[in-house]
Amino acid sequence: MEPLWKLVYLLEPSSVTLFVTAVAVSHASASRALNYGKEMERNRDMSEASITLDRSQALMIPIMSSCSLLLMFYLFSSVSQILTAFTAVASASALYFCLSPYVAHIKSQFSLSDPYISRCCSKSFTRIQSLLLVLCIGLVATWLVTGHWILNNLLGISLCIAFVSHVRLPNIKICATLLVCLFVYDIFWVFYSEMFFGANVMEYVGRSVPGNNVSDYMMLGLGDMAIPSMLLALVLCFDHRKSQDSATALDMQPSKGIKYFGHAVCGYAVGLVTALAAGLLTHSPQPALLYLVPCTLGPVMVRSWINKELAELWEGSAANINEKTHKTSKRVHFVRSLIREVAGFAPYEKRITELLKVGKDKRALKVAKRKLGTHKRAKKKREEMSSALRKMRAAGGGEKKK
Repeated sequence: MEPLWKLVYLLEPSSVTLFVTAVAVSHASASRALNYGKEMERNRDMSEASITLDRSQALMIPIMSSCSLLLMFYLFSSVSQILTAFTAVASASALYFCLSPYVAHIKSQFSLSDPYISRCCSKSFTRIQSLLLVLCIGLVATWLVTGHWILNNLLGISLCIAFVSHVRLPNIKICATLLVCLFVYDIFWVFYSEMFFGANVMEYVGRSVPGNNVSDYMMLGLGDMAIPSMLLALVLCFDHRKSQDSATALDMQPSKGIKYFGHAVCGYAVGLVTALAAGLLTHSPQPALLYLVPCTLGPVMVRSWINKELAELWEGSAANINEKTHKTSKRVHFVRSLIREVAGFAPYEKRITELLKVGKDKRALKVAKRKLGTHKRAKKKREEMSSALRKMRAAGGGEKKK
């Protein structure tokens, strides 16, 4: 144990930069996840819908992470090229996802013309989008050649933001399950893996990955930012929905107050400082989630219990930003029915109807899920198309009788 006066090293530029970067990335990831959910809901474009984890998937993440860790520990030289290729593709996609909103904002501000020039993988690309994609690929290629630390950090931040935006947690119950499992996972692989495998597996893999500069006393990886950011995104969406509900009930503008999100961000900051301090005092690698999980999950649970909203957060009884349900007015219902009557069904809806006609209900569900993104939306759409098909058959039967 080092003397307490060494905590003054926390004020070094490297420690301050690490702290500010981690908190800023976590905050940005949660905010981008909220905005991405709003974009999907506003545009009704579910082709790139997010994935909502269930309990079995949450339990599988630590298991699969452990298997990946052991694979890299024993066969890193064999899988390093595959890992690098996968990282390059994922980084280019994540960087494109993160830069797209800013490019779209600049395009709208300056009223730039942006015609469609190509179509790839059933998705149309405009000229500016194509240039942005080329830029992202060029940055990734430059990182592969030079390994520059700025590009390494930029791509890592992009991966974290994209992951949090696309992989969601439905409620605090699933979130707590995931965080507790990863809490145990991090402690085992940092503190006890040497007893079973003859070396600190987490530290060895962290030092082996190119571009990772792991200090002697602290290991802060992308997972230490991405996993708590999933909790931040969950509570930020919850706060946003609650403010919208209160605004609707009071017929006024939504409240700007942040309840659980502010507590979660402050808890993350406290946990990060505690992890850094523990690393300095013990002068040994510390699992960051050992401190981050209690400091982020604890304040949210306590505050929601005080506000008597723990049950709602725990079960997720109310829908989140991507699964929100609301009553449509008569006017909206009339407009939608008029559009349906004039324009007919969308191409994917026609495909679902054709499959239902021949009794391929499961295939119709797969088509709907691939288009809409979630199982819940797919089932609702299949039921809607089944009802429309029954009405068409009933109308056809009535005309034949006449």
